[in-house]
Amino acid sequence: MKVPPERLPLAAEFPAAHREQWQQLVEGVLRKSGARPEDGAAAEQALTTALQDGLRARPLYTAENTSVEPGYPGFPPFVRGGRPQGSAVAGWDVRQRHADPDRRRANEAVLADLEHGVGSLWLELGDAGLPVAALPEALDGVYLDLAAVALDAGPDFTEAAERLFGLYEEREVSPASAAGNLGADPLGLQARTGSADRTDALLAEAAVLAARCAEGYPNVRALTVDALPYHEAGASPAQELGCALATGVAYLRALTAAGLSVDAALGQLEFRYAADADQFLTIAKFRAARRLWARVAEVSGGSAEASAQRQHAVTSRVMMTARDPWVNMLRTTVACLAAGVGGADAVTVLPFDSALGLPDAFARRIARNTQSILLEESHLSRVIDPAGGSWYVEQLGEELAQAAWAWFQEIERAGGQQAALASGLVGDRIAATWAERSAKLAKRREPVTGVSEFPHLDEQPLVREPAPAGHTGGLPRVRRAEAYEALRDRSDAHLAATGARPALFLASIGTASAHTGRTTFAANLFQAGGIATASTEGVDPAAFAAAFRESGASVACLCSSDALYGEHAAAVAVALKEAGAQRVLLAGRPAEVPAGVDEFIYAGGDAIAVLTSLLDLIGVAR
Repeated sequence: MKVPPERLPLAAEFPAAHREQWQQLVEGVLRKSGARPEDGAAAEQALTTALQDGLRARPLYTAENTSVEPGYPGFPPFVRGGRPQGSAVAGWDVRQRHADPDRRRANEAVLADLEHGVGSLWLELGDAGLPVAALPEALDGVYLDLAAVALDAGPDFTEAAERLFGLYEEREVSPASAAGNLGADPLGLQARTGSADRTDALLAEAAVLAARCAEGYPNVRALTVDALPYHEAGASPAQELGCALATGVAYLRALTAAGLSVDAALGQLEFRYAADADQFLTIAKFRAARRLWARVAEVSGGSAEASAQRQHAVTSRVMMTARDPWVNMLRTTVACLAAGVGGADAVTVLPFDSALGLPDAFARRIARNTQSILLEESHLSRVIDPAGGSWYVEQLGEELAQAAWAWFQEIERAGGQQAALASGLVGDRIAATWAERSAKLAKRREPVTGVSEFPHLDEQPLVREPAPAGHTGGLPRVRRAEAYEALRDRSDAHLAATGARPALFLASIGTASAHTGRTTFAANLFQAGGIATASTEGVDPAAFAAAFRESGASVACLCSSDALYGEHAAAVAVALKEAGAQRVLLAGRPAEVPAGVDEFIYAGGDAIAVLTSLLDLIGVAR
């Protein structure tokens, strides 16, 4: 019987492929490149990338890597989303953050956002933003039955909630139409401030608000489980998830102890996570978070309907730069895409100038338009669980969930999140993680475009009004670019004081074909520290010495191929020393150190240490 063509499998005429065959091909390629893997399995291992939390990204994933059934969208364990329809009906909630302490400007910004595509508001109140008393003015003209409001008032969440409830009554908003979050987060506040003096009292206040919401405001949640304090202190994804999980469990205990049912307590929590430009890890994180919380809800006795985690994604502050801030638009776009694909219910894109202070109207417009383009033009929300079926994402999410659960269990053994914060366990562990990452940043193993890579020394800095300091005293706030930006600040101060930037002379030995690669590498490295470079090409030591004297620099660096280093490096280095060079560096790592060379610069070296010592040598003030 002849099988109709439309029923033939697409791969019917191709021989079956096996992992061992692929490994053998990889082994052959690596051997040609000079590597000598023992076998195919070793060849595959050589292409594996180490991630944080002991995770590894493999070069190949197949169906055998899917170990856990992810279920269906809208059903436990909610890996594929908290709702059966995903975001396909109306897209995710576009939520804009506002922290301007000026009530008039805040109101203008709020109305502009709502008129141009924003669906809900995230208002920072108290020390972190707008005075709590100014909440009615900030929300003047806002239809509170249409726009959800998420508050973040630190220790003043009860006062802020009462003012919001008052606005609901004053404007005759029915309890069923009111939506949002009151933002009570006592443990998040403890993480931010380092103080546990009021944590128990604030937990009791939060429980009262939760009971009020559960009884009369079905679409308003009382508590936020904010994982941003941990992410912004340098936590790994698993540490962020584990801390959020431990905080959520602590809140469940407090709410049920106050008399709420498990389902009612589950319905009072919203989780806030960071989304960064590592898109696949971010997608996996949001999927893993839902699976972990579903497990907590299950063992707590919650129903399936109440077990889906409500998620608010915020683009990462850690990845934002103050230098070349325009690149932040690309970072936040990727992060927003990842959060949407990962199934976040609400997404906040921080304006590209957030690291500089209060954002201006243009930056807020770009932030909201980023989401509008992804939703309305890219149709990103039209597909339910776009990552579903990706062996890589599903395996990565499973491994991340396992690592986060192990950290959560360690916190629980230490007495829970409140005790783990007070004892320093959380802070110490996160600090160790950030120290490891800082070492990679210093060595440019994790590049920061526009700062540690491809810096622009002549960029015109953006100036913004300082943002409120917010809560301090607890976990620190870090950014990937901060070490390099501190060096650039020293360079700017030197320029302002002397009229010139600290300078370094590049001796490019040979022709362009021999030196361009290392000349470009060296110039990029030195400019990342605010050191301007001037270069001269050739092989004559006397010509290099003359050009060095004319440049006004006090430090020089040789750039060329290893072959030409052997022929000319020693003579050129000695000539530069005789011309007054205080230090002569060499780009690369030749087998023998040429005479006159003091130091090597190379890919994987500690760029921060080199740049700091050079600025000190040149005489740039700290």
